[in-house]
Amino acid sequence: MINLTDSALNAVRDAIHGADQPIGGLRILVETGGCAGYQYKMGLVTDAEPDDTVVERDGVRVFVDNKSHELLAGTTIDFVVALEGSGFTFENPNATSSCSCGKSFG
Repeated sequence: MINLTDSALNAVRDAIHGADQPIGGLRILVETGGCAGYQYKMGLVTDAEPDDTVVERDGVRVFVDNKSHELLAGTTIDFVVALEGSGFTFENPNATSSCSCGKSFG
């Protein structure tokens, strides 16, 4: 369903190890908003919600709520280090349009 590249996996691991509290995984969701209609949201959380889909790769768990699940199916998440800045990128086959910042899609 969701694929984390090695670079994204390492970035998430680093964030989990640097957290001040125990972390259960990375929550990824889609909310209405952004300049293209939907926006990606991510954050470290202690536990999955009861209706989450849980994807695990090499010991890193990703939690996706049911409403976001179909909008994120097949998405590849990467972590890119570039001159303009570092951050996560999303290659989402469900997106028919996206904004130039890469954080919003339609």
